[in-house]
Amino acid sequence: MLGLALFLLLTPLLALALLKVSKAECFSLTGEAICRGETRERRVALTFDDGPTEEGLNAVLPILDRYHAKGTFFLIGKMVRPELVRRIAAGGHEIGNHSFNHKRMVFHWSDYYDEEIRRTDEALVAAGAPKPKLFRPPFGKKLVGLSIAIERSGKQMIMWDSGDPPDREPRAYARKVIEKVGPGSIILIHPMYSANATERAALPLILEELTKRGYGMVTVSDLLAERPAS
Repeated sequence: MLGLALFLLLTPLLALALLKVSKAECFSLTGEAICRGETRERRVALTFDDGPTEEGLNAVLPILDRYHAKGTFFLIGKMVRPELVRRIAAGGHEIGNHSFNHKRMVFHWSDYYDEEIRRTDEALVAAGAPKPKLFRPPFGKKLVGLSIAIERSGKQMIMWDSGDPPDREPRAYARKVIEKVGPGSIILIHPMYSANATERAALPLILEELTKRGYGMVTVSDLLAERPAS
């Protein structure tokens, strides 16, 4: 009876601990969860999740061009449309893998993770993108199995250290994003769907403030390629 009582007590605590670990931006039980670059220069990486959708790209791409900024777009395999992928690539932006079905990737068999990554790679390559080197977990959720599958696919797991705060007013959203930014930051923005009007409206505010502060906006791969001077 004592053993059963202890099990019943510890099980929800363990589940809560795993939930917190799965959501931690800069920590992974296995593998490496990258949430920022190592540069000391004033450079950051803008990352855009989900889609692609025409609505999202029509809002984002012209703003990036206006500020001479490059971004990294983490795309969902089942939503890939070749003409939209080509628009992203033509702007000199980077394309990453965001899974095929955009479901929480925890508590699955290893074959599930491999299939989600592989199918998305195939869809993106067929649409004209280079095979992605980067993967972002849907909802930022990851535990042991996904991290191993990402490494097995030869990719890096990219998280973030700024972005996606809960505020729904564009200026407040932009202010919260900027407050967390420092050299090497990876910024997360969701701009692709009708419900993301706040994020789209905040993007020019974010880029204007980053520019005023002397930041350059580069792709994740370019950011990670920089190393601090010894």
